[in-house]
Amino acid sequence: MFSLKGVAAATAVLAGVGATALSTTGGHHAAAAAAQAAPSASSAQPLQAAARSAATTAGDGTSAPVRISGRDRVYTADQTSNTVTVIDPSTDRTLGTIALGAQRLGATLSPQYTADVGVHGLAFSRDDTRLGVVSVTSDTVDIIDIATNKVLNSTDVGRASHEGTFTADGKEFWVADRGRDTVTIVDAVHGGVIGNVHVGPGPSKVVLSPDGNTAYINHISAAEITAVDVHTRKVLYTITGLGDSFSSDEAISPDGTELWAAHKRVGLTSVVDLVHRKVAAVLTTGPDTNHPNFARTAAGSLAYLTVGGLDETLVYRRVPGGTPQLLTRIHDHGHAPHGIWPSGDGSRMYVDMEKSDAVDVIDTATDRVLDTLRTGQEPQALVYVPNAAPAGSAANLGTQGLGAGPRNVPTTLPDGTAGETMRPGGKGRQLEATVRPVSGLDMIQLQARDLRPTTTYQAYSVLAGGQRIPLLSFTTDANGNAPQVLAFADFTGRSIALADKGAATAQTLEQMKTTAAAMHPGSDDAVEAAALDECCC
Repeated sequence: MFSLKGVAAATAVLAGVGATALSTTGGHHAAAAAAQAAPSASSAQPLQAAARSAATTAGDGTSAPVRISGRDRVYTADQTSNTVTVIDPSTDRTLGTIALGAQRLGATLSPQYTADVGVHGLAFSRDDTRLGVVSVTSDTVDIIDIATNKVLNSTDVGRASHEGTFTADGKEFWVADRGRDTVTIVDAVHGGVIGNVHVGPGPSKVVLSPDGNTAYINHISAAEITAVDVHTRKVLYTITGLGDSFSSDEAISPDGTELWAAHKRVGLTSVVDLVHRKVAAVLTTGPDTNHPNFARTAAGSLAYLTVGGLDETLVYRRVPGGTPQLLTRIHDHGHAPHGIWPSGDGSRMYVDMEKSDAVDVIDTATDRVLDTLRTGQEPQALVYVPNAAPAGSAANLGTQGLGAGPRNVPTTLPDGTAGETMRPGGKGRQLEATVRPVSGLDMIQLQARDLRPTTTYQAYSVLAGGQRIPLLSFTTDANGNAPQVLAFADFTGRSIALADKGAATAQTLEQMKTTAAAMHPGSDDAVEAAALDECCC
C-alpha cells in the first residue's frame, strides 16, 4: 500500500519546457566539409570511424593533449544526495562521494540545518587543484582541495546561486545569482564575498574567455549574453537576439570565438559569434536541451550537446560564423543526460544521467557508449580534471548516495495510453516518472509535456492488482507542461496514472503567475510554476 509516514506529499511544478519538433533519426559524422545550413538529422552523412581516431588536441584546445591516466578525475554534482561523486577515468571506477550535506528531506528541513542543500554547479581552477561547488538551495559555494577531497572554505552567496567559474589566477570564484541581477565574487583562497557585479536580470552561469580577461554571463530572464571585464568588474557590452529569454547553461569554445547557450524550456540552442558579437544561429535541438561542451578530434572542432528529453547527446561540426552541422545522435544508456565534459585528450566524452544516477563514457572516435558508471543521486553538472590527484588516491571519500539507484516506472495518460513511450518527431516522452529512495522515503518525480494547458491533473499510484491510490495533484502551465512535480512518500505501486480534473481555477492560475514572477524577474510569461522546490536545469 501507499503511505505518507506522516510526511505531507510536497509537490512542485517548475517552469514549462517546450517540446519543439525534431527528427529523431540520425547518421554518423559527415566526412565532407561542413555545410552552411544545418541539415535535418536524417540528412547527416556517414563518416568513417577511421577518421575519428583518438589523436586529438587538448580538451581545452590551448595546450598539448593530456592522455587519460590514474591521476585524472571526473566529478559530478549530485543534487538529491548533496554529494560530489569522484570517478577514476583510467579504470572507469567510482571511487566514492564527498558529502556536503544530508540527503534530501532529512535534516535539510530543520531550521538549525547548516550544511549544503541542492549540490548542483561545478567548476575547477586552471591549475587543476581545486573544485568550486555551487549549491542552489542553500546558496553556498564550497571550495574543495582536489588532492584531499576536503572543503577548504564555504561561503554564503546571492539568491538562487547557480553556476560559476574560477578566475584565471584562481584567486576568485564568480557565481551567477539567478534570483538577483548580480554575479557574486567569492574569495576562493580564504572564503567570503568580496564583491558583486550587476549584470541584468536572472544571471544563470559565468564562463571565462581563454585569456581570462572576459566573463560571459547568460540569463534566465533575458535573451542576451552579458560580457564583463574581469579586472575592472565593469559590463563591457551585451549580445542580444538569443533564441529564448531562459538560458539554463552555456559553454565557450576552446578558441574563445563561440559561445553556445542552451534554452532548456523551448528546446533550442543559440550559437553566439563572439568575434562579431552576434547570434550566428539558433538550433532546434529538442526537449530539455541541457549542457554544451567541445572537443577537437581528427574530425575537426566539434560541439556536443545533451538533450535530456530524448536521452541523446548530439554532435555538431562547428562552422565559424555560420550554422553548425549536425553530424550524429548518440543514444545514451541512461535517462535524461545533463552535464558533459571531454577528457584531457578529447578521446572520451563523459555525460551524466540525471534520472539514472549514472555517467556514460563515450568514445569520440566511434560515438559509442563504452561504459556506464554509478554516481550519487540526481547528477547535474560534470567536469573532467586532468592530473587532479595522486594516482590511486581516494582520500576522505564516503558512499552517501551510492546505495540505491532510481527506478523509472511506467506511466498512463488520462486516455489510457502509455506516457513514457518516446514520441516520434523528437517530442520526447509525454509523462515520465522517476522514483528514488531518500532518507527512508521515496522521492517521486514526475515530468509532463504537451498535456492540456492550465489543467489540473490527479496522479495515482497503481498497485499490482490495479487499485489506484491518490498520490498528488498538479497543474500544467500555459503550454501544457509540468517539468518537475515532486512528492515524498512510500511508493509501493507498479506504475503511475493520471486523471484529468478539468481546467485550473482562477485562484490557482493567479498563484502560478505570482510565483513565476518571483522565480524569473522580468519574465512576461503569463503562467509558469506553482513553486520552486529545487533546480532541475
